[in-house]
Amino acid sequence: MKTELIVVGKTTDKHFAAGIADYAERIGHYMPFSITTIPELKNTKNLSEEQQKQAEGELILKQLQPQDTVVLLDERGQQPRSIELARWLEQKRRTARRLVFVIGGPYGFSKEVYSRANEQLSLSRLTFSHQMIRLVFTEQLYRACTIIKGEPYHHE
Repeated sequence: MKTELIVVGKTTDKHFAAGIADYAERIGHYMPFSITTIPELKNTKNLSEEQQKQAEGELILKQLQPQDTVVLLDERGQQPRSIELARWLEQKRRTARRLVFVIGGPYGFSKEVYSRANEQLSLSRLTFSHQMIRLVFTEQLYRACTIIKGEPYHHE
């Protein structure tokens, strides 16, 4: 199963970027993994929040293939524990050809992106910056891979 993380906008904080790159490389030892960055919209001062979500949504949808299993990282999604995320990922490995996670822009997702998604996942009830959540998510995905393999990274 191929796994992809789609994000809106570059990770500009060099510390977050280094951590994300480290975990992305580690995940690559367990499964094919890539990160696709959709460029931030320009001239957003002239756009409403809804217009911005629409424009970002169109760019997100262009990255998706019809057979993709799409999971939005969204505050309204399910909040699994790390062990539960690992079980969920293991099940997806058996059923999905390409598993695509999406972290949207500052205002969330358009209705069309929500309609296309198969599931929603929340990493916390707390609010984090979009750049920080990229790091947290890649670490959790790596952690899930190590749990599946029975490696000693995760402790319960």
